[in-house]
Amino acid sequence: QVQLVESGGGWVQPGGSLRLSCVASVSMFSFNAMAWYRQAPGEQRELVGRIFRFGSPIYDDSVKGRFTIVRDNAKNTWYLQMNNLKPGDTGVYFCNAGDPSGRDYWGKGTLVTVSS
Repeated sequence: QVQLVESGGGWVQPGGSLRLSCVASVSMFSFNAMAWYRQAPGEQRELVGRIFRFGSPIYDDSVKGRFTIVRDNAKNTWYLQMNNLKPGDTGVYFCNAGDPSGRDYWGKGTLVTVSS
């Protein structure tokens, strides 16, 4: 059974940085794409960014230039490097992966709070 586990959330002041990690229980070569989503209080879950087996990553306009997704195949891990954080980035961040059969896998989420 595929499991995804996030870590790295916490509290940070505006302008600060955090790096989230998502560790998969299987090789990342099992997936077509890996992504990060977030859900702010009272809002729907939204895509932050996605990386693919081939091609360039994509990011939501709200995080372009500030957030970067990086993968480490040897560790079955992908990261979300978040710089210049803003209060609007507050929310629960979920990692996600999709396999060739079309199945989606989700982590349980990690909370990021940006406030002064």
